[in-house]
Amino acid sequence: MYSNDLELLVENLGAQCLLNSYHLVIAESCTGGMICSAITQISGSSQWFTQGFITYSDQSKIDLLGVSEGSLKSYGAVSQQVANEMACGALRRSQGSLSLSITGIAGPSGGTKTKPVGTVFFSVCDKKGMLFEHEAHFEGTRKEIREKGLLFALNSLLKLTL
Repeated sequence: MYSNDLELLVENLGAQCLLNSYHLVIAESCTGGMICSAITQISGSSQWFTQGFITYSDQSKIDLLGVSEGSLKSYGAVSQQVANEMACGALRRSQGSLSLSITGIAGPSGGTKTKPVGTVFFSVCDKKGMLFEHEAHFEGTRKEIREKGLLFALNSLLKLTL
């Protein structure tokens, strides 16, 4: 998924990051690098994007982001608690000043009664603390859920930087 609208969205996000001196870091699970890919499609994004973490497995969330094993056991990898720890961990383990995390169930399997397919959690934090937490419930195919997560993440970051 790459369109002129997506390119414009990312260009606007980049302009806002530059204006506010933000250095963005992303921690992705269910989108598997889609957000980072959309950002790095834009020439010059290295001026405001520092790095991305693709932490698809529980162990990678622990190893790369410092997510608590206890949180993973208590809340599950798809939870607000883990999304928050991912965002904060990405910030601590990078040169970034603003981070976003995403974790969810894109399906078609993996959903439960309490966390159905399409459940996605987002977190954004800066050096001062948590700025944004959100639980979304997207409908559609695996591809559509991942694309909706990508767009929601980028739009949320843009709103927070305005």
